[in-house]
Amino acid sequence: MPVLIGSGVAISYDRFSWWRAVLALVVALALQVGVNYANDYSDGVRGSDEKRVGPVRLVAAGLAPPRQVLFAAFLCFFVAGAAGLALASVTSWWLVAVGAACIAAAWFYTGGPRPYGYRGLGEVFVFAFFGVVAVAGTAYVQMGRLSWLALAAAVPAGLLACALLMVNNLRDIRTDTLAGKRTLAVLLGDARSRMTYVVTLLLPFCVAALLAFFRPFTLVTALTLPLARIPIRTVRGGALGPALIEALGETGRLQLAFGIAFTIGLAIHV
Repeated sequence: MPVLIGSGVAISYDRFSWWRAVLALVVALALQVGVNYANDYSDGVRGSDEKRVGPVRLVAAGLAPPRQVLFAAFLCFFVAGAAGLALASVTSWWLVAVGAACIAAAWFYTGGPRPYGYRGLGEVFVFAFFGVVAVAGTAYVQMGRLSWLALAAAVPAGLLACALLMVNNLRDIRTDTLAGKRTLAVLLGDARSRMTYVVTLLLPFCVAALLAFFRPFTLVTALTLPLARIPIRTVRGGALGPALIEALGETGRLQLAFGIAFTIGLAIHV
């Protein structure tokens, strides 16, 4: 979704490059898959997933040896790094530093001696890397420069990524507390985490409405607003456990639909 949005920005400036967009997509997907494998490995060896409520994890469930999961994580990081180097070679070499920061953020989310995901900083880094860096970076590698529109468009992407993480961690408040994993949801508590989720889910529509002063067709994102009704009702209704897994899926579908509509709205410049 953030790669789509960044490409929409590039299209609006008549600077779209399909092959650079594809490479940016490879980077984003490889990092996303890699961070999930890394999270599976780190939480599994720490024992944080022993009483997991959510979907099955490979290491915790004994479905794969930890070393294999670790290898899968670093293989994904290698793919992301290779695609990133290709983009840096035709754009700017300072992107190598950005790529290294992305891989470090992916690993230290739950890896290393002091994982930031265990200290309530997960949403901060998700907003930064799956919002600002992913959207503005995608636009930059196609346009060759940063633009205010790319940075503004990164806000909804980052907020929706945070909504996904929040509803995921809301589901795991009890088990994360027992495991000593102090996510933002654990720090906020159940009621405030539910309110934070609703805010991060609805604010992207407000940002899209504000951007309509410059790109009128971003208002098309309003067509996806009904998709927010079910997950918001589920979360505000106090749902727990498996019901929040369903809300996570609904949030992902909203994120994708919003991203497509937002991309179209950004790309049409009148």
